[in-house]
Amino acid sequence: MDKLIMFFQHDFVIKALIVAILISLCCAILGVTLVLKRYAMIGDGLSHVAFGGMSIAMVLTVADMYLMLPITILVAIILIRLTNRGKVKNDSAIAMLSVGALAFGYLIVDLFSASANISGDVCSTLFGSVSILTLSNFDVWLCVGLTIFVLIYFIFFHNKIFAITFDENFSKATGVKTALYNNILAVIVGIVIVLAMKLVGSLLISALIVFPAISAIRLFKSYKWVIIFASIISVINSVLGILLHLLWGTPVGSTIVIINIFVYFVCWCLEVILRETRRV
Repeated sequence: MDKLIMFFQHDFVIKALIVAILISLCCAILGVTLVLKRYAMIGDGLSHVAFGGMSIAMVLTVADMYLMLPITILVAIILIRLTNRGKVKNDSAIAMLSVGALAFGYLIVDLFSASANISGDVCSTLFGSVSILTLSNFDVWLCVGLTIFVLIYFIFFHNKIFAITFDENFSKATGVKTALYNNILAVIVGIVIVLAMKLVGSLLISALIVFPAISAIRLFKSYKWVIIFASIISVINSVLGILLHLLWGTPVGSTIVIINIFVYFVCWCLEVILRETRRV
């Protein structure tokens, strides 16, 4: 406890906890919709696109956000449009993005980067080893603004999001502007992916999106309660991961993912116990 109190006296730890809570909340809310729409691995593909954008920014020596955000958002919109129109299957599109963007990003860094520690820079980006503790005030306020926007969007358009999630064709036939809502979803996902890279790294982002959602789906059937429970466990898991990192020096991203896997296993066991109890 004394060690934690000492850490909490530093601004970078407070910033890390705030961003972890906000990003985890956004990932959980989005994750439920993405999992139900069978876009569970979109985070993995877009995170690799963001890595490619970051690689270009490193070579050009410009702020990474100026390239990562617009590139990731644009690709997210294109990806969702292509899959919705049936041009490319979801898994095929994401696989092409993941492999292509990751290979391109590493090639660019290896050929043109002036850094003396390319392996360290790439490892930090892929696994989020230290970036969560080097957040700027801009990163924090961007997370605050994004979280407010996501909450407002899902609260005021809950019914339409629910309809599009479960039956997009019927929603479109009844006059719902599905393309508009999908584009908004793509923009939000793109921004969340870029910010979440600082928490768990580009290779582990899909865990933040998938595990809280599927853990909640194990225990609840109501769409509303799935979102609420997923949000709660996602925030707790990320905060616990950062605290363990501070106490034991474990990698932030990997620790958070392992905790999410453990919580999913617990939820799965609870589901089995509850199902057997009802049969008795």
